[in-house]
Amino acid sequence: MSEINQEVGTNQEQVLKKLQTCFAGKIVRKDLTKKIKEGANVPVYVLEYLLGMYCSSMDEEEIEAGVVNVKQILAENYVRPDEAQKIISKLREKGSYTVIDRIGVQLNYKLDIYEAEFSNLGIKNVPIAEKYASEFERLLCGGIWCIVQMEYFYDEGDKNRCPFVIRNLTPIQMPSLDMDEVKAGREQFTKEEWIDVILRSTGMEPDQFSPRVKWLHLARLMPLIENNLNLCELGPRGTGKSHVYKEISPNSILVSGGQTTVANLFYNMSNRTVGLVGMWDCVAFDEVAGIRFKDKDGIQIMKDYMASGSFSRGKEEKTALASMVFVGNINQSVDVLLKTSHLFDPFPPEMNSDSAFFDRMHCYLPGWEIPKYRPQFFTDSYGFITDYLSAFMRELRKISYADAFDKYFKLGNNLNQRDVIGVRKMVSALVKLIYPHGQFDKEDVLEILRFALEMRRRVKEQLKRIGGMEFYDINFSYIDNETFIEDFVPVPEQGGGKLIPEGINKAGHVYTISRGRSGMIGAYKIETEMTTGSGKFICTGIGSAREAKEASDTAYRYLKANSKSISGQISTLTKDYMLHVQDLNGVGMTSSLSLSALIALCSAALNKPAVPSLAILGNLSIGGTLTKVEELANILQVCLDSGAKKVLIPIVSAGDMGSVPPELMGKFNLIFYQSPEDAVFKALGVE
Repeated sequence: MSEINQEVGTNQEQVLKKLQTCFAGKIVRKDLTKKIKEGANVPVYVLEYLLGMYCSSMDEEEIEAGVVNVKQILAENYVRPDEAQKIISKLREKGSYTVIDRIGVQLNYKLDIYEAEFSNLGIKNVPIAEKYASEFERLLCGGIWCIVQMEYFYDEGDKNRCPFVIRNLTPIQMPSLDMDEVKAGREQFTKEEWIDVILRSTGMEPDQFSPRVKWLHLARLMPLIENNLNLCELGPRGTGKSHVYKEISPNSILVSGGQTTVANLFYNMSNRTVGLVGMWDCVAFDEVAGIRFKDKDGIQIMKDYMASGSFSRGKEEKTALASMVFVGNINQSVDVLLKTSHLFDPFPPEMNSDSAFFDRMHCYLPGWEIPKYRPQFFTDSYGFITDYLSAFMRELRKISYADAFDKYFKLGNNLNQRDVIGVRKMVSALVKLIYPHGQFDKEDVLEILRFALEMRRRVKEQLKRIGGMEFYDINFSYIDNETFIEDFVPVPEQGGGKLIPEGINKAGHVYTISRGRSGMIGAYKIETEMTTGSGKFICTGIGSAREAKEASDTAYRYLKANSKSISGQISTLTKDYMLHVQDLNGVGMTSSLSLSALIALCSAALNKPAVPSLAILGNLSIGGTLTKVEELANILQVCLDSGAKKVLIPIVSAGDMGSVPPELMGKFNLIFYQSPEDAVFKALGVE
């Protein structure tokens, strides 16, 4: 263990040396941020810029002196909104005062002068020199935090003149950004080192996480670096789902509580101003269960915006670039949720019933894979000043790497246009985040492509549960342009393809697919044992499900009445049969068991196993009448998900085959039967 810790320490030292060389003045020790942040309610990016100025040394004494300096600056100069009038009074009394505030600048074209507005101080229309507007362009783009030396001069002769004077202005946030510096610096790091630097810049310690968890943390940054990327993350409490959008970037806003209006979010018709989506790079909704629009058309407008990046209000169509993020809690385990409902279940009812809304989600991040945060998960090492990180992420929003994989791979035919858009956006975002210098190879792109396909497939898997066969095409894949080999990308929590195993099963063991008590379709395994006895029949595993008990009794009574027409070797007088039903998906017991139970009984009685990878569909009455399979296309999709390669179908369902997509039908060897006896023979492979 000591050797591992020594190796980790050596790696961190190497990374730190590279950071000092390539990004001097742009890095900060993250434990200092935590210490001061706890006592000063200032934005992290403001705090870290000051720390970068005064505490970027490696000498402990210099760092301590710098921390004292930063605390003093904050205490004396940071403007708290509730103390604004006190600061203005001091400015008037002393004639001059230095403040730390967020400053925005606009051109007053009627007077041909630039005017500043102070966010916390609450004053506006303050004349500002043209040199600041031209030198620090971000002043004109929503404003930046600055240290401002102000003077107060009231002119009796010109009472319309603003008494506030800006003598000197120094940006606290990055006033400008040199992307060439970022690209040249990135070239000095390996992929793993760069990922660690990014994670430490967000305050996390990557040495505490597995490679998979590191990637999930990186994925949280995608909406900050890519335009109009819609991301959803649901998971347990205490895993930092909203941390990135609240603390890391001055370009994102977290809408707490979920209550909002169309005017606030999109466009205010009365004063003709664009809402949050036009002012921020990323709009994140905390606690999705509480999302409420006061306007009836709110969700419809949100759907329109999420699909196209534009929305209509009145006679105008407006465009915006903000990404949408939805974070919330899952109160049950994922296994339970997948058995009883779907992974979008925590959303409010008006969204839950609308599969089209969820189809606009490009990425579903599995928040349940991220461990609950502990103190050791937060880094004490060096990372980028968060404002520097957010500045180069914002700059990278201007370019796209959506075609990064086209040189090496094609996407499979199960991806529709929305799937392709989602995958390309995620690929572009992660390429920009990990390879901002634009240098990557086939293996690098493949790693990102597989991750993006999984994130979008998770959305599609849940849409299939909500909307049925409209979303049957969930088997996402990519094709290598050189070898033409197609590779499919799974979703870990689904675990599909394992319920119905390959190879020959024991005699008496069969699988059927049907709808359970919960209303969801699932797979069921029937195991049958035959012993010497006096003709008793016992069915277990069905609990109090009366319909399931009746179906199994129907199967045994039919066998007693018709055993001779199946085989003379079957005895219901000198043998006892015990049948056990297992609900493999946890969707509740089914009533459609009679035909599959009959086949299981015959398989046990004849000691002959069913053909491999077979799913049995259909039901029969006590008189032997076969019933049609309801929702055949949906049933076949679950057969595919469960791993079936052959499907036994009643001939009365042949007329419904037109409702099944050809791509789905081509996945199976379909075996039709005309009677219960015919079903037994074909299921057991008897000619």
